[in-house]
Amino acid sequence: MLRDIRNKSRSNARFTVVTGRRRVGKTQLIKRAMEDEPYLYLYVSRKSEKDLCRGLQDEIVRVLGLSLVGTAERFESLFKVVVDESKTRPITFVIDEFQEFFRINESVFSSMADIWDDAHKDSKLNLIVCGSVNRLMSRIFRDRSEPLYGRNTGLLHVDPFKTSVLKKILACYSPDFSNDDLLALWTMTGGVARYVEQLMDDGAFTRKKMFASIFRRDSPYLDEGMAILVQEFGKEYGTYFSIMSAIASGRTEYSQIKNEVGTDVGAFLAKLEDEYGLIRRKVPIFAERKTKHSVYEIGDCFFRFWFRFVWRGLYLKELQRFDVMRDYAERDYKVFSGKALERYFQWKFIEEAKYTRMDAWWDRRGENEIDLVCDDEVAGRLDFFEVKRDSRRIDLDQLKVKSQAFFAKNPALRSRSVSFAGLSLPDM
Repeated sequence: MLRDIRNKSRSNARFTVVTGRRRVGKTQLIKRAMEDEPYLYLYVSRKSEKDLCRGLQDEIVRVLGLSLVGTAERFESLFKVVVDESKTRPITFVIDEFQEFFRINESVFSSMADIWDDAHKDSKLNLIVCGSVNRLMSRIFRDRSEPLYGRNTGLLHVDPFKTSVLKKILACYSPDFSNDDLLALWTMTGGVARYVEQLMDDGAFTRKKMFASIFRRDSPYLDEGMAILVQEFGKEYGTYFSIMSAIASGRTEYSQIKNEVGTDVGAFLAKLEDEYGLIRRKVPIFAERKTKHSVYEIGDCFFRFWFRFVWRGLYLKELQRFDVMRDYAERDYKVFSGKALERYFQWKFIEEAKYTRMDAWWDRRGENEIDLVCDDEVAGRLDFFEVKRDSRRIDLDQLKVKSQAFFAKNPALRSRSVSFAGLSLPDM
């Protein structure tokens, strides 16, 4: 897609925004896509604007072969040079960590908008901006009051590796891997490229070795949640962390989270879902979104694991008791990974394009719960699944009983053909 956009930019300028959570591989993806031709690259680090311009000016001289007089101190002057030069030849310009201009000079966004509006119709510029701080990138390009709103011609969101890719990666390093190893890799990384790479480079191909790799003195994994989210949340990170920890520990209802945190959490939950995209308010499948019959879940597997087993035990890290952290995690892992297995099959089915809708269902009293209800609207079929790590614990007769409670609540769906099945480790 990135190369196709580049080809189109040779007749009409393109402005593409690439987003995705940190460590998912956005920068490597862009560099790999653009490596077959020279391109300008600017990493917006936390320097002064003058220092950034000095590096960009050197890059312009090196890549474009231009002779620039003097030393630029404003980004907008160099951006205009690039845009003007792209009127005579195709140029790809990649700006990484674009949101950092908020800290360096927020007026950059206005000046870029003016230059783009004035000149892009006559240029052959392939402008790619990339950012990891979801809240700020959303503000730049989705807030109507921001100067760059509506300027981008494309938006690419980079997701973690699909389940099929995780299988291929693990098979490359450990051809005789077990599905328990695969589930551990999924549960601890969520398919995020950096974390997968760290475990594979560390020779952690089995569940036991993954635990040993994560819970050790020099593990980068232990500080990762703090490194990513403190920047996202700012000075209120403590409250957000308490909420995420409560959800990861199984306190998923609003009242449970409020009691755990000890303060009203409504505004924080709304921001975690709408601005940060870290949690979602989950309602039973086919229920109205406005229903109060809901729970909250952390969508990112890495953060679910980190808040459950790392954040709650950081005091042990300070005491250098990594062995105790590991023992606690291994003790509770099997129960914890059962929910991760449900999420794994959802991602697997999404990749296989088998259904038009899928999610869990439960009744108001919590007496009947179905792990996965999958709807094929085209074929008029509903598939009910019970998900357990151990297939011996699957009870299809009980699943059929629960389905009657489901149809009592959703009578309009009784005409669908139905099937019942279990999903466990061998089905991964």
